[in-house]
Parts: sequence; structure tokens; C-alpha cells
Amino acid sequence: MTTSNPKWKTFAIQMATSENFDENIAHLLELVADLPKHSIIVTPEVCITGFAYERMNEAVEAGLYALEQMIKISDDKIITLTTIAKEGEDFVNRTDVIYNKEIVHTQHKVKLFPLGNEHHHFKAGSEEEIKIFEIDGIKLGLIVCFELRFTEFWLKLRGADIILNPSLWGKPRKQHYEILTRALAITNQCYVVAADSANADMAKSSAIIDPNGKAISDDYAEVIEGIFDPREVRRIRRYIDMDLFHE
Repeated sequence: MTTSNPKWKTFAIQMATSENFDENIAHLLELVADLPKHSIIVTPEVCITGFAYERMNEAVEAGLYALEQMIKISDDKIITLTTIAKEGEDFVNRTDVIYNKEIVHTQHKVKLFPLGNEHHHFKAGSEEEIKIFEIDGIKLGLIVCFELRFTEFWLKLRGADIILNPSLWGKPRKQHYEILTRALAITNQCYVVAADSANADMAKSSAIIDPNGKAISDDYAEVIEGIFDPREVRRIRRYIDMDLFHE
């Protein structure tokens, strides 16, 4: 692992989503703009609109605008933005990863959450999109919310230095979220940046988790801050050999 910016900070945005899309976008942009350069920033799943099933076309337009504005403030920042998008006649749950004013990776949610009726509103993505991608020498992976339960996706991301996890995870399954995000970090010996909604019915539990499973988390904070240290990835992979350590 060789990165030209060895000291990356990591941030999980834990914001609430209101029914006012414009206000949500403005608040998210303000939060991200205030964060320092050399940051890896994960925002919650569909945080600017929520699953606005009765306002899907409006949500698509809001997502396009938010993406356009986020690109403008992405100098030396790696940012995830998950939005409701449209491809042809189908709505999709799309996550874009932005860096230096470009979209460098796009992924469509594969596993749609049945308890939230997502499968009735979205076309599922392809599992082939779940793969390691590289930015500035950092190997990253992305798993969106419900996909966290499918360990076959964990295997596809073995070797990633950081796995990004935007979520809209419900409060009744809060313990599941905390266990799964930590287990992912331990099993893949990597960092996990998990960002969940702060709405009253959501789990919160956003966290920056290191390769040894130690988590920085605060249910009352809107921004959770940590650090990405590539030396820690190498150390734990050397210490507990799971065939992931390479000089």
C-alpha cells in the first residue's frame, strides 16, 4: 500500500433527514465543506431524501443537484453520496464515490431490503460492481446497508484497506449493525467507516472501526472522526496471518 497522503482522516456523517430535500442538501454540503482536506467521508444512505417513494422523480432531481454540488467541494476529499437515481424507466439506489472533482466509482445496491419494500421500488444492481477500487494508493470497497448481512460480499472485498458503509439501518436491529460492522473490520483486517442516519427510528451507531475491531462511535454526534493509518492495516495482517499481508 503506497499513498501520497499517508495521514488521511476519516469521517462518518450521522445526520437526520427531513422531508425538505433542499434543507437536507444544504446541511450536508455545509458539513462536508467544513471538513479538512485529505479526508475520507461517508454519508448515510439516501440521506438527502430518505426513501421518498411518493416523491421518486423529485428525489432523483434532488440527487442530481446534490451530486453536482458535492463534486465541486471534493478537492482532496474522498466522499460517498448515495441517492435515488433513474436509469431508463427504472429507479435505482446508487452510490457514487467522488474524489478531486470526479466520480471515481459507482455502485448500485444489489440486495434490496424487503422489510422496507425496496424491492418494489428499485431495480437491483449487479454483484460484479462490488469490487475493490483504488484511490491514491488506498484500496477501498463499498457495501451498502442491508448488503452488510451477506458475507459473500465481504469475501469479494478481502484485501481492501477501507470498506465504506453508507446505511439507513433501523433502530430495532441496532445491535446487529454494531456487531456486523465490527466483524467485517476484524474478518477483513481493514478499516470500516460506517455512516447511519440520526433519525429517531434509526440505529445511529455510526463508527470508524480499525482492523482490530476497535470502534470510535457516538450516537449523539453528527460527525464521527477517526484516522486511517495504513501501518495499522499492515501490522494486524502481519500479526494475525490470514493470507492478507503482502510487503
